[in-house]
Amino acid sequence: MATISLQEVAQHNKKDDLWVILYGKVYDLTQFLPEHPGGQKIILKFAGKDATKAFERQHPSSIIDQYLSPDVCIGQAEVNNEEEEQQEEETKEDKRVKLAREKMPRLEEMYNTFDFESVAKNILKADAWGYFNSGANDEISMRENHNAFHRIWLRPRVMVDVANIDMTTKMLGDKTSFPLYISATALNKMAHPDGEKTLAVAAGNQGVVQMIPTLASYSIDDIIGARIHPDQPQWFQLYVHKDRRREKDMRQKYVHEGPAELQGEELNREGGVATASSGIIDMTLNWKDIAWFKSITKLPIVLKGIQTWEDAVLAARYGCAGIVISNHGGRQLDFAPSPIEILPEVMDALKREGLEDSLEVYIDGGIRRGSDIFKALALGAKGVGIGRPTLYAMSCYGSKGVEKLLQLYQDELEMCMRLMGARTIADIKPEMVDTRNLKDHFVANPTDYLAKNAYEKMVPRGNISKL
Repeated sequence: MATISLQEVAQHNKKDDLWVILYGKVYDLTQFLPEHPGGQKIILKFAGKDATKAFERQHPSSIIDQYLSPDVCIGQAEVNNEEEEQQEEETKEDKRVKLAREKMPRLEEMYNTFDFESVAKNILKADAWGYFNSGANDEISMRENHNAFHRIWLRPRVMVDVANIDMTTKMLGDKTSFPLYISATALNKMAHPDGEKTLAVAAGNQGVVQMIPTLASYSIDDIIGARIHPDQPQWFQLYVHKDRRREKDMRQKYVHEGPAELQGEELNREGGVATASSGIIDMTLNWKDIAWFKSITKLPIVLKGIQTWEDAVLAARYGCAGIVISNHGGRQLDFAPSPIEILPEVMDALKREGLEDSLEVYIDGGIRRGSDIFKALALGAKGVGIGRPTLYAMSCYGSKGVEKLLQLYQDELEMCMRLMGARTIADIKPEMVDTRNLKDHFVANPTDYLAKNAYEKMVPRGNISKL
């Protein structure tokens, strides 16, 4: 392999001629630039330079071989022995984060999900907070995901023996301590150095399922290796790549690791870290492809991103083992309806078509209280997923923070079940909730001051921008 001088690398610093150093090797990323899932801006920032430190903050080294062909590695970067390695200068933001961490409340002072969010806002770097906390366009759907739960009221039953509450259940055959799983979220290293491995530890200690993202900060092997016991269940979220051979190899390699969740759409936002480019994601994915996936794996296939009852019915007819009703945390299409609002019509349609027992239904988005879990279960969900809250808890307090968060959800659900007269998950019925106002977007909602004060408002560029 040829040795390339640092001066030579520095000359290739333009969009149409772009070299970058990673782990001492020089890569020609000119062709890859428009395909980068994180957008072009971050690569252009390090054009002609060593990007290793910035790369390590978000990605595992193994992802290089996964997304780059061998021919883009054009040589070994010259080692400059004459210059002493200089320590990075502490930036103004580094100082702000350091001070915020010193003033963080104790973990014992976290009483709800919004407490974690409010602390994370202060201790995360601006790019990480902007990525985790943002939604599509005006963020209407992102906020509506949680607000919709306020239009569902509870109908408690009394005189029920609720001395013993059992929240255990099975989701896709995996036993879980209560019906909640950790949703797949990308680039967890931006929240914590151990990223998804931290979530694996917390999920194992609390007895819940972790979903591994395609755009993880660590390799699947690393995340699987972080489990606290070999039988700990993990699911894998699959963004379908244009090269279908990658999907086949991955499914066959991890045939014993849990269900595959297909997600074939991702918004292309030029330059943003949240981007998953159409250059990588297969935009031709359609219903007929379900049969192909079923032909290459014995894993149950769950389709995420269902937002209408019509697609829920199709998913059942095409043989999916489950669906996740989701608008992807309000990150893609603004004014897409909240999952909890869609859930009743999905269950009604499945029953009408005689398909209610053919697949399991899950929802994610906006679930911030144990009572939210109860409402989802009452309306037919098998379980719920949470994403952003785990990122906030992990960024502040690591695995212990995530365990505390999960315990809060579990404690709140237990109390809700006890006060509602439901001793087991099976005792939670549709008649226990009042959904008459669920689809009425003009009804006066109770003001959720915790959510309102935790949310960072978007403002025009002329003022201080959120991003």
